[in-house]
Amino acid sequence: MESYSKILAPSLLAGDHGNLAEGIRLMDDSGIEWVHLDIMDGHFVPNLSFGPQTLAALRPRTKLFFDTHLMLDNPHKYIEAFAKAGSDLISIHVEPDYPIAETLKRIRELGCKNGIVLNPKTPVASLLPFLPDVDLVLVMSVQPGFGGQSFQKHTIEKMRQIHDWRKQHGYRFRLEVDGGITRDNIASCAQAGVDTFVAGTSFFKDKDPAAFTRFVKTL
Repeated sequence: MESYSKILAPSLLAGDHGNLAEGIRLMDDSGIEWVHLDIMDGHFVPNLSFGPQTLAALRPRTKLFFDTHLMLDNPHKYIEAFAKAGSDLISIHVEPDYPIAETLKRIRELGCKNGIVLNPKTPVASLLPFLPDVDLVLVMSVQPGFGGQSFQKHTIEKMRQIHDWRKQHGYRFRLEVDGGITRDNIASCAQAGVDTFVAGTSFFKDKDPAAFTRFVKTL
């Protein structure tokens, strides 16, 4: 199994929506490598965020890896737009009813890495058909839709199970967690096998985001 370095991927959703470019600048100045982009449709999750035009406008401003998380009922209808806008990785949820395997394949055909996402209440076994063919697995540790929620500790067992499958079968995907991630709980996720950590509120409110970034790399 490939060993991955630890990456902090701040969620731009938690930044100032009136000045998203400033949030990108803060990440660049803090030594961040990835930015997590939460895309919400108001149907699959009860909130709206931004679309491909926003990504396209931010893309020339940074070399950050665009980790794009589609929280959409019909993500297969939008992957081309987000790939064209500059996404480096596009993750899609396992819960909605759409052609998941075909969509994951199409994401790669568009030149992006792909990912599959699991909500806190979704059985972890629902991921099994897709694990051989993904570049990233994202475990939601809150119910997606709004930032600032508290971490759900029971999701650590999901992370551990996915990591065990990764070791057993030699899968090469990164394992990511998103939701309520702070300095206080990030180590427990790392111990469960997570290597990629989405932090929104905790990153933007941290007194020293650069130190937070360095801390993650030591996990």
